[in-house]
Amino acid sequence: MRTRTKHLVAALVAGIMAMSLASCGGDDAAGKDAFAVGLLLPSRAVPRWEHSDKPFVEQRLKELCPRCTMEYGNAENDAARQRQQMISMITKGVEVLILDAADTRALRSSIQEARKADVPVVAYDRLAEGPISGYVTVDGAQVGRLQGEALLKAMRDRGKGENIVMLNGDPTSPNAAWYKRGVLSVIKGKVTIGRSYDTLGWSKENAHTNMSAAIAALGPDRIDGVLAANDSIAAGAIAAFKSAGVRKPPPITGQDADIEAVRRIITGEQYMTVYKPFEAEADAAATMAVALARGEELEDVATTTTDSPTTEGIPSVLLTPSAVTVDSIEQTLVKSGVYTVDQICTPQLRRACEKAGLAE
Repeated sequence: MRTRTKHLVAALVAGIMAMSLASCGGDDAAGKDAFAVGLLLPSRAVPRWEHSDKPFVEQRLKELCPRCTMEYGNAENDAARQRQQMISMITKGVEVLILDAADTRALRSSIQEARKADVPVVAYDRLAEGPISGYVTVDGAQVGRLQGEALLKAMRDRGKGENIVMLNGDPTSPNAAWYKRGVLSVIKGKVTIGRSYDTLGWSKENAHTNMSAAIAALGPDRIDGVLAANDSIAAGAIAAFKSAGVRKPPPITGQDADIEAVRRIITGEQYMTVYKPFEAEADAAATMAVALARGEELEDVATTTTDSPTTEGIPSVLLTPSAVTVDSIEQTLVKSGVYTVDQICTPQLRRACEKAGLAE
């Protein structure tokens, strides 16, 4: 993938909001048109899709186009199911699709069919192959770099060993390779990778199986850190250590800032996660979708262009992620309104939250 940045990412939110206001202003265009937008998400294994992305996209669509409706489908990690959902939405007459592909290659022919039906497709979070009209994601290389840097720091702070296990994402997702490249750019030559596994479906269960295999092969005392690609994978790794009788696991990374992962960070089970600005991502995708449905260009919302294996110059938005450790939960997640302290700190976590400086 080659990305050519035209503007600073710092200007992104202002650009998106300007586009949004323009769409809703003037002669009240948002109140006059009414069309359907299709939203296709890949799974329920990762909590963010149902808990964050779907409601954020739906909310922003209503703000941009009050008379518009949203068709929704979740593929549950089944590319064939997602193809059927796409065909159904096109048949029903949606004007535009927001697609997070369960399998970016397998959906290529369906995206071509959408183009033939004059239904533009916005690739959401991961870049699908085929004639994509717009693309919104978070800088995957930076996600990996943040994970790698945090893991190295945690291992240095413990002052013990350099052997790690890598629990990568699903190989069908281009994001998994993107994250991995970012990680390796930081840790290569600084650690020994004892075992490396791909995690099908990004699932906790598959991560548990892989981590258990690593513990059996290496021994828990010879694992000094775990590079877990996201929070579901981190949860599986932690469960595997518990099953092996390990009371204090080594530093474990994550991604997505799932609320359960944040709670694990507070209790010390998980070292860090990476927060990706879901609301800004959903905002940009909804703004692109509405503009495309209205026949407008994307130059006012896109801040860069991206080349996929099949398409060059896709108008894109590339957002910046943030590392979250116990010391930065308040600054990164609470003050920005992602979670309240009450949402994070259950009664069982009250003492740990006070120690982390999160008590109300």
